[in-house]
Amino acid sequence: MAAPLASPLPIRPFDSATGGEVTVLTMQEAQCGLGQYDRRDVFKCVLVLQGANELHYATRSYAIDRPALVFTNRLVPFSWEPVEGSLEQAGYIVAFTEPFLHAAMRGISLKESVLYRVDGNPVYYLDHEQQRYLSELFARMRRDFATDYAHKDDLLRNQLSLVVHEATRLQPASPCPSVATNAAERVTNLFLTLLEIQFPVTNAYHEPLLKHAQEYADRLAVHVNSLNRAVKQVTGKPTTAHIAERLTSEAKWLLHHTDWSIGDIADRLGFEYTTYFHRFFKHHTGTTPLAFRQVT
Repeated sequence: MAAPLASPLPIRPFDSATGGEVTVLTMQEAQCGLGQYDRRDVFKCVLVLQGANELHYATRSYAIDRPALVFTNRLVPFSWEPVEGSLEQAGYIVAFTEPFLHAAMRGISLKESVLYRVDGNPVYYLDHEQQRYLSELFARMRRDFATDYAHKDDLLRNQLSLVVHEATRLQPASPCPSVATNAAERVTNLFLTLLEIQFPVTNAYHEPLLKHAQEYADRLAVHVNSLNRAVKQVTGKPTTAHIAERLTSEAKWLLHHTDWSIGDIADRLGFEYTTYFHRFFKHHTGTTPLAFRQVT
């Protein structure tokens, strides 16, 4: 790993009240601080200039062994694995929320774009001219991000929009099938990642929670029977048990640590009616939400 920069950039905290959030880092800087942007509502655009990596989804993988433009979001779970013995990682990462780019996208949802949706094309290999153009654009974004220019967000939004439009003109990379010997473990790990990334539930953003095995299977682009079989094989527990346990754990935390009404908690956890939440909670804990709150 490269030595840290002498004067690392203070990573700007996200503040959804500003109408959109963004940060631009080099890969070297990101190794020291991008973890806080591993949220379900954060999209990433990565320019890989050096170093070899493998990008794994549930049923497909990509070898990123040359300059490439890569688009990721935690709601489509993946694992990013640097290849041991390859050159030091070099490039740029832009992390941003959908509201930040919304105006430039003319109302098109990023989740539905070919760059980020589950059946989309996240990887684009670059020829020399494309690499030169995008390198200059990302370097300019990194310099502008570090300034105090009053209209910096508008500038970064326009530059990021150029990257997105450039990607739509590129030929997507072809995926390789996932290795059969570790398919069950990979699918299970991605399922557990997708389950966990939805929490904690906060007031900052309100993405609908996935509560059924079919919803997870759809997001992972696998058949629900394959998902259930893999999870049971690897963990010994069915998919539904993992989902119920995590929802119950979050419900207990919210009841104990917040002053939200039980109706608000039920809504945040994706229950259409408070009575459904009461029934679910009592089934999995043996007590009602109100009784649990009173004794804790």
